Amino acid sequence: MLNITRVQTSHYRKNYRRLSQIILFLAYSTCSNLAFSNSNVPDISSHQLNAQYWQTKLKNNEVMSMKNQDVEAFNQQLFTSNPFVVNPLASPTSLDKAALIDKIHSISSVPSSARFYEDGAQLTEQNFKVYTDNLNIQGVKAHNEVKFGLVTQRSSLRTFPTLDRVFNKSMDFDLDRFQETGVFPSEAVAILHSSADGKWLLVQNYNYLAWVSQDDIAIGTKQQVHTYLDHQDFLLITGAKVLTSYVPNEPEISQVQLDMGVKLPLLSINEQHGELYGQSTAGSYEVKLPVRNLDGSLSIKTALIGRTQDVHQGYLEYTAQNVIAQAFKFLGERYGWGHDYNGRDCTGFVGEIYKTFGILMPRNSGQQGKGEYGTNFRFDKNSDSTSKLAFIKNMQIGDLIYIPGHVMLYLGKENNQPIVIHDVKGLAYWTPEGEYYQGVLNAVSVTPLITLHLNETTTYVDKIYNIKRLTLNNIERD
Repeated sequence: MLNITRVQTSHYRKNYRRLSQIILFLAYSTCSNLAFSNSNVPDISSHQLNAQYWQTKLKNNEVMSMKNQDVEAFNQQLFTSNPFVVNPLASPTSLDKAALIDKIHSISSVPSSARFYEDGAQLTEQNFKVYTDNLNIQGVKAHNEVKFGLVTQRSSLRTFPTLDRVFNKSMDFDLDRFQETGVFPSEAVAILHSSADGKWLLVQNYNYLAWVSQDDIAIGTKQQVHTYLDHQDFLLITGAKVLTSYVPNEPEISQVQLDMGVKLPLLSINEQHGELYGQSTAGSYEVKLPVRNLDGSLSIKTALIGRTQDVHQGYLEYTAQNVIAQAFKFLGERYGWGHDYNGRDCTGFVGEIYKTFGILMPRNSGQQGKGEYGTNFRFDKNSDSTSKLAFIKNMQIGDLIYIPGHVMLYLGKENNQPIVIHDVKGLAYWTPEGEYYQGVLNAVSVTPLITLHLNETTTYVDKIYNIKRLTLNNIERD
């Protein structure tokens, strides 16, 4: 008769779990070179392109510096101390003429350097006059009412109220210089102004001010928007992209794209349906989705999201395991400058990951890297690579590494070399044969840190000016 004590059983279970991790590690290692020989990324094997590989390297889930209960306090601290993160519902009910014109010009100003259309034609003074006329400066009154609304579908925030794509002299067609960032369904905006052609709205969301197509915003009262946002029971999008269920003849709620970090109020038990839109709701979540009526006003409709979709009720637990898991859900997604190409860029990538834990951040890399929030390990022009590398060896999972114009997320070490995941455009390094390789990634990628170059003589490490750890209290360290 088999007789195993509880202590023995516990011991066997621990050993089994450890053995499972070892087997998983070896499985990834065994296939490390399969179908990966043509990669242009140095020192990365295929097994390193799996979240589970990095998760198995963690020790005791590597406790993060901030607990979930600290997140609300972190965001409030950000609202009060960082000018680039705001509560749009805290906007004043009206703006005087000077204040509104200042806001318009803060985003919509004619650049000092040349801009070009895709056909190579340089924008003229007359071209820019078309855009500046549409700013509707002449429509600014002595006192201008501020309205409020919710985003109804993913949309772009633009420098000027136009979809025209323009480029700098390098003519890199991936970098539309009128593209600022993206907004997502259920986000609140303060509506400050409208364009002369009536097709665009100047809006402020939680971390950006720019122009958005009015077709993607539903206008409600401030109380309506607040009530919608104030739901404590919500469904969080944890996949890279999730679609609402298909509904015939209801395009405003049918297959609406929801990106990572979007959260939607769940219907209460008393509000739920047994059947809806001709289907059973047994296999779905019922969520409240903002929609735009024909007159532009806000309505809330029930949408369905299948229970097999990558979603979560409430925020994710803020752990190293989850940070890694969320980051890898974007692996291979095309780089999209300012959330262009239905994708995201380096700061959008980081921002969407951390929104799944409820953490908000400024939009641009400089605003993030130079911001005082969190624990900051700063380097100046006198800091040499040796001092940086000494700190890099002791980084924590999820630390954010800033160089001018870019941010990377630290994954861990491989053969004592730091590895990062980031949404990155270019790729450059010296090969072991002494040749300088310069190519593209243009995607969310896993790369080594130390190997990467910005040019033949400058490495990424040379340009690191801050390593940020998201903590509740502001701490500056040199």
